[in-house]
Amino acid sequence: MRYRITHTTRYRYTTPVTLCHNEARLTPADGGRQVRRRSVFTIEPSPKLFDERTDYFGNQVTYFGVEVPHAHLTVTVVSEVVTEAAPTQLPLGADLAWEEVRERVRAAGDPELRTLHQYVLGSPLAAPAPALRAYGLESFTPGRSVMEATADLMHRIHGDFVYDPTATSVSTPLARVWEERRGVCQDFAHLAIAVLRSLELPAGYVSGYLETLPPPGQPKLVGADASHAWFAVYLPDVGWMEFDPTNDQMPTEQYVVVARGRDYADVAPLKGVIYGGGAHDMRVSVDVRNLE
Repeated sequence: MRYRITHTTRYRYTTPVTLCHNEARLTPADGGRQVRRRSVFTIEPSPKLFDERTDYFGNQVTYFGVEVPHAHLTVTVVSEVVTEAAPTQLPLGADLAWEEVRERVRAAGDPELRTLHQYVLGSPLAAPAPALRAYGLESFTPGRSVMEATADLMHRIHGDFVYDPTATSVSTPLARVWEERRGVCQDFAHLAIAVLRSLELPAGYVSGYLETLPPPGQPKLVGADASHAWFAVYLPDVGWMEFDPTNDQMPTEQYVVVARGRDYADVAPLKGVIYGGGAHDMRVSVDVRNLE
């Protein structure tokens, strides 16, 4: 599939901002089942400083600094990507028992597996917990394959938790999501990651976009899409396998990957520091357009 993605973030401030420095992780990934054709930033007011780099996790990071007083800031990124359909069959090695995955990561017999320890240890937004381990063991029964068990965990999160955009924000702790059984895609991804880490399995966070289709007979609304999040579990000799508990499915060609990390804190779309500004209002608009 070929997509054009327009992601616009608008800030409005009650008092002028005299200086701001920002990092954006808004450029879609290039690799795997996805090819990035182009990605163009438009920033208003125009930044004095603009640079790009690759972070520790392999994500493209765009840095910019605006050094003129401004009462609003608009960051628009237009990207075009081509995605391939997911394989119809699981790769060889996907039937590995989850306990064997845990033991191989524990042993860390090669450098690649040693780097996975950072995905087993707790991160700020997805830390292991005894209650989460108990929840996970209902899916991860003795000898069950890691793929089958993770798929079952995905199904259970989808069924046990209610999707509610009003229930949480980016700063809502996972403990509250667990207690209230409500949240959004970010929360469900963090929950699954924390459950897997409670079982000493390496799990990571994936941010990106998902094409949403309008009801039959109705036109697609521009800007109605949103950023999305899902999770991945690592299998030795196979690699990262991705799951989306919000929609209860493994990602398809309708998913566009932007960034990967341990949790949302590693892949926040836009963050930075400002001088001045007072109270501010932020609006985000995303449009995922199928060019085919």
